[in-house]
Formats: sequence, C-alpha cells, structure tokens
Amino acid sequence: MIRRVGRLAVRAWRRLDVRVLAMATLALIGSAVAPLLAGLIPEFLTDRFDRDAVLPVLDILASSMLAVTTFSLGVMVSALHAASGQATPRAFRILVQDPTTQNVLGTFVGAFLFSLTAIVMFRASFYSPESAVVIAALTGVTIATIILAILRWIGHLGRLGSMDHTLSMVEEAARGALAEVARAPGLGAVISSAPPPSTAAPMRSDRGGYVTGLSLETLNTAAEEADATIWLAVRPGDFVVAGAVLAHTDGDADALEPTVCEAVLIGAERDQDQDPLFGLMVMAEIGARALSPGVNDPGTAIDVTLRQSRLLWDHARDVRSSTPEVWAPRLRLEPLTPDTMMNAAFDVVIRDGADRIEVMDVILRELVRLSEAEDPAIARAAADKRAYAADHARAGIDHPADRDRLEARIEGG
Repeated sequence: MIRRVGRLAVRAWRRLDVRVLAMATLALIGSAVAPLLAGLIPEFLTDRFDRDAVLPVLDILASSMLAVTTFSLGVMVSALHAASGQATPRAFRILVQDPTTQNVLGTFVGAFLFSLTAIVMFRASFYSPESAVVIAALTGVTIATIILAILRWIGHLGRLGSMDHTLSMVEEAARGALAEVARAPGLGAVISSAPPPSTAAPMRSDRGGYVTGLSLETLNTAAEEADATIWLAVRPGDFVVAGAVLAHTDGDADALEPTVCEAVLIGAERDQDQDPLFGLMVMAEIGARALSPGVNDPGTAIDVTLRQSRLLWDHARDVRSSTPEVWAPRLRLEPLTPDTMMNAAFDVVIRDGADRIEVMDVILRELVRLSEAEDPAIARAAADKRAYAADHARAGIDHPADRDRLEARIEGG
C-alpha cells in the first residue's frame, strides 16, 4: 500500500497542474495565516510597514505576475510543440514533465494568487496593522523567490525546446525506468518464464488501451486472501484490447478478475514510469527522424546511439550489482529480456541508417562495447544485435571505400 501511494504521489507531482496547484496552495496558506502571527510583531514595525506601504507592491505583483504567467505558458507550449515536432510526438509526454518549467510556472502563479488574495484581504479590512507587517515580510520572500525563478527561467529558455534538452529529458526518463527494472526485474513479483499450468483460469480485461502500470501490492493482497497464485500476462507498455487475457490464476478467477482489472492500470497513452522500453523507443525514433531525407542529420542519430549505449551499459552494471527485490511472492511475471531492449534501442536506427557508413560505424563500435558488458545476458544480446547491424550495413553500403571501412570495423571490432 505504501509503495502504491508513493508511486501515485510521484506520478502526480510530475504533472504541471498538480505542481502549480501546490505552489498556489502554499501562497493561499501564507496569506491566510498572517493574522495568526500578528501577536509576534513588535510595535515599532507597524508604523513603518503599514497597509499603504504594502498595497502598491501587491498591486504591481498581481498585475505583472498574471502577464508573466501567460507569456511563460505560451513560450512553454510553443517550445514543447516545436521540440516534439523535430524529435518525435512521443517526446512531448516526457518534455511536459520538465521540473524547472513546472517550478517556474508554479512560482509565478503562486505569487499572483498570494498578492491577489492579500489585496482582497486588505480591502475587506481583514488584516490588522500587525498583520500588514507579516504580509510585508511574506511579500519580500515572494519577490526574492520570483527573482530566483526568473533567473532560472532565463537560463532554461536557452535550452528549452532544443534537441540536446529533448534528448537529455528522454534519456533521464529511460534511466529511471531501467534503474527500477534492475532493482526489481519483476516490479516486485517473482520472475518466471514458465507458462502458467494448463489448469489455470484466464482473467480478461474489461477495456482496451496501453498498460501504464501494475499495482502489484493490490494483486498480491488479493492472491493471499484467496490462497492463490497469479501469473501476469502483460507488462507496462503492452497494448491490450477489451477481452484480452491479463493474467491466469489457480484460484477463483471469477472472484479475482475485478481486482486484476483494477490493478492493471490501462490508459490511452504509454507511461514511462514502469516501462523502460518507452524511453528507449522514443530515443530511437528521434534518431530515425534525424536520418530521414527531410532532416538529414546523422549527427543526432550518432548522439542517440551513444546515449542508448550509455544507458544499456549502466543498466548492465546495475543488474550485476543489485539483488532482485520481491515483495509480491504470490505473483509471477515474465522478465524483460535484453533482446527486447536491444531491439527497442537500435533496430529502427540500424534500418534507417544502414546506408550511412558514419552512423553504422558508431553503431557497430558501441555494440562491440556492449558485448563486453558486465551482465552476460546483455552482452549476448549486444553481440547478436551487432551481427544484425553488420548484415544491414553490408546490404545498404555500396561505395567501395565505405565498404572497406565497414569491413575493417566488422573485422576489427
């Protein structure tokens, strides 16, 4: 239950509206508690910081923060749409979770609501002279926070929407999901490639869409109460239709099916939290678009290849150094295979860049590096993918000098 609440809280905190709402709530709390602190204010401050000294500043904040917030929202939307247009539409779901942008917008909205609320309170004679001193102090803190937010925003605008920023955001999203898989390959369930017994009854989905997450704590509790075992048939990132099999059980399938349908979270779009393939796929799509005739940017495809290699190399080290965590012993889940990760990371770039020696040279070199990774399964998958890449390159490259370079890379590693 604690893990589920924590995961939902983290997912909610990544949403722009939730973070802005949190900042706005803090601002409203600050303006509401001012009268409670009035008794702590020395008398000599009430003459210096009265309502006539504070109200003009609040008026300026209220009017300026509304304009700044509207402008910043327009800049954010334009930049993110431009970034997703030059990269891939799937990147928008990750870019919109940019914490710097969310914090800056939250600060602006919070400052606007604080100043607006304080003005209303003053006009309604809700604040005493001592309360005006508290509001003056809070206004000073608000102005300092706005200055810091503007400085961060100015620095961030130089990167917002750029390809480097997009790739960095996608890479970090993929890294987090891969770290979760290294820590708990079964997401908390027992890893098992064995199929469920023939006597196990299927439990089917009541709706269609992408599997965005698995609430294993709920499923494991239900399985313990029913003294049953559940074999999950889907992982986050899978697409299912209504009536598709979500799991099998050796217990009462009719009783457990509603819980399974509730615990297998299904949405209209993929989510990267428990789905490492999503980040790898988005990175690969960016590399493939860069190789299209309309873009013709092999440098970005090479950058994508290097980032994918770094992600999988670090993942192999995490796998070797981690002890798989299991907190849902009643559940069984098939592992995410290294071959599947390699396919998501490299296949589309290999096919689209097969006729470009500069791209294939880097791909082959990095796959040789990954074939020496600390995790044997990832090393074998990289070696197999290198053979796949070599076959495509031999079929796509015709120029004699490029073929000589290719064969030298293939032979030399």
